[in-house]
Amino acid sequence: MSRELILGIETSCDETAVALLADGKDLLAHVILSQDVHEIYGGVVPELAARAHLAVLDDVVREALGRAEVSLDQLSAFGVTAGPGLIGALLVGVCWAKGAAFGLGRPLVPVHHMEAHLFAPSLEDPEAEPPFVALLVSGGHTLLLHCESWGRYRLLGQTRDDAAGEAFDKTAKLLELPYPGGPQIELLARAGDPARFPLPRPMLRRDQEPGDPDFLDFSFSGLKTAVAERVSEVRRAGRLEEERAHLAAAFQSAVVDTLAAKTLRAVGLTGCRRVLLGGGVSANRALREELSRRLGPGGQLFSSSTRLSLDNGAMVAKAAAFRLSRGEIGELDLNANASLPFPGLSA
Repeated sequence: MSRELILGIETSCDETAVALLADGKDLLAHVILSQDVHEIYGGVVPELAARAHLAVLDDVVREALGRAEVSLDQLSAFGVTAGPGLIGALLVGVCWAKGAAFGLGRPLVPVHHMEAHLFAPSLEDPEAEPPFVALLVSGGHTLLLHCESWGRYRLLGQTRDDAAGEAFDKTAKLLELPYPGGPQIELLARAGDPARFPLPRPMLRRDQEPGDPDFLDFSFSGLKTAVAERVSEVRRAGRLEEERAHLAAAFQSAVVDTLAAKTLRAVGLTGCRRVLLGGGVSANRALREELSRRLGPGGQLFSSSTRLSLDNGAMVAKAAAFRLSRGEIGELDLNANASLPFPGLSA
């Protein structure tokens, strides 16, 4: 019996990633090529990202197929991130997938980037299935969902301004750390004392109650401003080098505390003690440990390995397998959408 082979393509930001998934569960190949061109700018430059994807996508696909010992004409379907993300970068993946699907007469399955992050933990843990409360944290998104079943999601809270991942990157730049900032802050924070620079917990107050508009929402713009002020004070005093680790620890502590507190509020409201953590920021060890601690005995936390927490083609292939099983196939006039709505999401 022939196997269902889905090629997943991810080009929403600065990783060119391709994976091959068999029968919706067996990962045969997984290739991620990160772009280092953005390091000197301290953040992703959209035009450079798109050009880099265009230059290497053929090679990354070829490498994935080679590792799996599969030819292009053996594929059953193509899954591709259609949004959200950087429009130029998205278009590279979408156009490649459309051309391949048309040329081979195979189904084309558009995938929502953040829904793909929901599926990532299930690639490594068969128990990472609904129902669960999901905290999705990345460079562009911070979402709190109640997932009753695959494809049915209830929005509980979201960021009103900056995403948690963006706050990490901007704070790293303030601290003169290399890009990407998240891993750099996490590493530096281990040597710091968070109590040395008390920082606010945005939109997190004791007098909030269920039903309040900000009970489950997030905001990180004010925290970025507070960090900028502390860094400015320390720099004027000529003490940035000696205080950098303490500032990193204080910032990380504020973000982790806020994310964990809001997630536990969602657990209390839904009665669901199963929590799934997804998105690039989910690789942060301090966040994982704090969520596990607060869930306590009887709670379950699902998260991916670092490689599957970051943007990757495996999660795209997994989400595509689900959508394909429901007969949801894209047409060849499919376009990338930088603001693609989350499928199956209700207020």
